[in-house]
Amino acid sequence: MSQAETHGHHHGSLTTKAAIASVATALFLTLLKSWATIETGSVALLGSLADTGFDLLASLLTLFSVRYAAQPADDEHRFGHGKAEALSALVQVTLVSVSALFIGWRAIDRLGAAAKPDHPEIGIGVSLVAIAATLALLAYQRHVIRRTQSVAIHGDHLHYQGDLLLNVAVIAAIGLDAFLGLRGADPLFGLAIAGWLLWSAWRAAQTAIDQLLDREWPLEKRQRFLEVAMRHPELKGIHDMRTRSSGVHDFCQFHVWVDPQMTILKAHRVMDEIEAELMREFPGVEVLIHPDPLGHKDDIGYVPSETVEHRESEA
Repeated sequence: MSQAETHGHHHGSLTTKAAIASVATALFLTLLKSWATIETGSVALLGSLADTGFDLLASLLTLFSVRYAAQPADDEHRFGHGKAEALSALVQVTLVSVSALFIGWRAIDRLGAAAKPDHPEIGIGVSLVAIAATLALLAYQRHVIRRTQSVAIHGDHLHYQGDLLLNVAVIAAIGLDAFLGLRGADPLFGLAIAGWLLWSAWRAAQTAIDQLLDREWPLEKRQRFLEVAMRHPELKGIHDMRTRSSGVHDFCQFHVWVDPQMTILKAHRVMDEIEAELMREFPGVEVLIHPDPLGHKDDIGYVPSETVEHRESEA
């Protein structure tokens, strides 16, 4: 198994564990909030329940997608299955958007009602339990995201960040409505929750779309990659660098200028040395390097200026 495959297998294990933790948390909170919503009749709590229910569906989808994305490349998918994560994130965005629209409609419907939530202590207590469970899950997800940069887990993480605010909003809404007599606070908080969910969905969609459209790495990452590659003394320059990400996998291909008199054997050794150095600095990245004799010009079309490096010949 190559270093990139070993790295991908380890990341796949981490993302799978994070997805299982997400499913377990969502299932527990869905059952708890279903009971509390029936007991209280709170529209803010209903909104929180709806979001958690969609989170459960999204978490199940995330579990499937990260397991599928972690599969090694095969004859039909030579670049692996990483984009399954981006597709999963887009489905999650759709579910969250539907949830937000339902919550908004329910809140508007309740604005004219004068009834206050029943058994407010139940709603507040359940929300406090949900906050504790969500904080624990968020901490674990942050750990996995730092290690893997998984777009699917990141999308799930955004959902649960929203849930944290949702639960705080539920406590505030029930407290203001039931204990301070501020009628309308509960549905107004429900509207605010719907708006927050739509904003979170938009942010998550951008990352997923970038992966599906093979957007280049961030400029800082590309510049760092170039700096590491150009450490090798045999390189005269780098051009036609192209990068993309697919799930937890990064891919980079580029051309290098070398001495025209260099033998094929030496060129192969130099390319191996460059790749090994890049793998140390960027674990898991899959690199494809094409050597060109110094001065050779390819008809390669568009080349971003920031991805071109050149080292003057000492001659």
